[in-house]
Amino acid sequence: MPEASILLDVAYDGTDFRGFAPQREERTVHGVLCEALRSLDAGIVDARGASRTDSGVHARGQLVAFDPARELPPAAWQAELNRRLPDDLVVMRARSVPRGFVPRFENLGKRYSYLVRPRSLRDPLDRRRAWTIPFAVDAERMASEIQALVGTHDFQAFRRAADERVDTIRTMVHADVQGEGDLLRVTVEGTGFMYNMVRIIVGTVVEVGAGRREPGALGRAIASGERRDLGLTAPPQGLCLERIFLPSDDDLPLAWTTVGKKRPPSRVDAGSPHTGEHTEGSSDEA
Repeated sequence: MPEASILLDVAYDGTDFRGFAPQREERTVHGVLCEALRSLDAGIVDARGASRTDSGVHARGQLVAFDPARELPPAAWQAELNRRLPDDLVVMRARSVPRGFVPRFENLGKRYSYLVRPRSLRDPLDRRRAWTIPFAVDAERMASEIQALVGTHDFQAFRRAADERVDTIRTMVHADVQGEGDLLRVTVEGTGFMYNMVRIIVGTVVEVGAGRREPGALGRAIASGERRDLGLTAPPQGLCLERIFLPSDDDLPLAWTTVGKKRPPSRVDAGSPHTGEHTEGSSDEA
C-alpha cells in the first residue's frame, strides 16, 4: 500500500457537467474522474474535492485528492488519466501529499473569477464562459463597490436560501473588477464561500455599475444580514474556480501568508467513501 496520497490540479469546462459532486445517473466531474481513476486502480475508494462547483461552473484550479492502492509516480497518474478523460476535463498537475490529505480542510481559501460582457449584441463564442448583459455599466463604480467585501465580515445575506449553514463569517482577502477587452473580470479571494455567494456579489455590483442600485449595497447587506439588500444572482456560466491556496504553495500571495489554515469541527476518516448525493444546501459553489 503506498504511503502517500496523490493530489491533482484539475481544470474543466463545466457546461456539460451537473457540477462536481456525485449524483446518481448524472454526469459530474467527480463521477467522470473516479471512473478514470478506477480504470487505473480498482482499489481507489473515492476522490476528495476541495469545492463542489455547481452545474455550468468552470474550474482552472480545482484540487482533488485520492488514496491509491498501487504505486505510480505522480507524472504517470497525470499522463494516464489524461489519456482516459474527455476533452472538457484535464489534469494539469499531480503531486504526492500525506496519506489521507483532504483538500477541503487543508486549504487557506479560494480565488473565483466571473466574466461579464456588457454589450447588447451577444457573442456566441463567449456564451459558455461569460454573462452577456444588454446594457452599459460603469466599471470604476463596480470596482469601488466591491471593495466593501475586503476584510472579515458576517456574510449571512450573501447566499441562497437553501444554504443553511450556521457559521457565515468569512474573510475576503482580495476583490476587484478589471477590464479585459470587451469583458469585465470580477475577482474575489476569500477563506470560504457560501452557495451562490460570488454570483450574488456579481449580480449586485453589475446593478450598481448600471445605476440600477444605489452604491453601498454590499456594505448595507453586510450590516443588515438581509438578502433583499442585494441584487440578482448572476448565471453560472461566467463563474470559474481559478485557484485554491495551500499553505505549502511556493507562490503564495503576500495577503495570504497571514491567513490561518481552517480545520473541520471533526475529521471524518479520509478513506471513507463519499456516497451522498449533491444537494444545493451542502454545496460550496460560490
